[in-house]
Amino acid sequence: MSCTLRTMMVAIGLVTALQCTVAATPDNNAVYPGEELVYEVSYLSFTLGTIKTVTEPFTMLNGRKVAKVKLWIDSNPNIPFVSLHSIYESWMDTNATYSHKFQSRTLGDNGKDAYERYTFDYANLNATIERWQTKGEVEKRQFDIEKRVNDGSSILYTARSMLYSKKSYRIPTVIMNDAVSTVVNFQGKVEPTEIDAVSYPVRTVYINGTADWTGVYGLTGRFEGWFSDDDARIPIRAKMNVYVGSVTIELKSWKRGSWRPPRML
Repeated sequence: MSCTLRTMMVAIGLVTALQCTVAATPDNNAVYPGEELVYEVSYLSFTLGTIKTVTEPFTMLNGRKVAKVKLWIDSNPNIPFVSLHSIYESWMDTNATYSHKFQSRTLGDNGKDAYERYTFDYANLNATIERWQTKGEVEKRQFDIEKRVNDGSSILYTARSMLYSKKSYRIPTVIMNDAVSTVVNFQGKVEPTEIDAVSYPVRTVYINGTADWTGVYGLTGRFEGWFSDDDARIPIRAKMNVYVGSVTIELKSWKRGSWRPPRML
């Protein structure tokens, strides 16, 4: 499930990538304090688990106003030998184009929870990665970065902000404690998408992409995503590749004012 979360977080583009940082030209529609989205992760006909995202109120971090999002990832309790319960938090700029800080907590069956924290110092162009377990020693390392980066959570909101750009990017990304990149291609192609949560085809904008890295559970390579074709730009559906094959992530419920998935006419 952790891999499927990260795939959803990078469900964005491919082809003719530009070696640049995402341009600061989006609006703030991707950041809606109070928004709650719940997704089901499935493989074939099996439900693997759920992902819940919550956009919290704007807050301050090191004297800057930032947007903050929180995610919960939970495996299906009916699947034997698999137990995953993780919480992810990301602090990003208010335009949702890059990350300032990321931290996660994964609950361990042995009572030792695992923690990670990434902090990005853009004034000095370096990143600090910290990992530890409950009552364990801290593993800490630093490395240089060349530009602003995204983490596994913030990149989803960057995709929402840049959905209509019709451009390709290679976005610097920190995933699994490594500085890598996610190639993105925003095609602007509108097409219908069907999900169980509504009785009509949803009008969506299609994107696809490639993760230039291998994450947990074998997450790597090509992925596809469909976002609502409206100001909210909410992820509706995604397909990702992991060890077991192609998994699907589908929107099941939402809270965002009076928003409803737009109907494809």
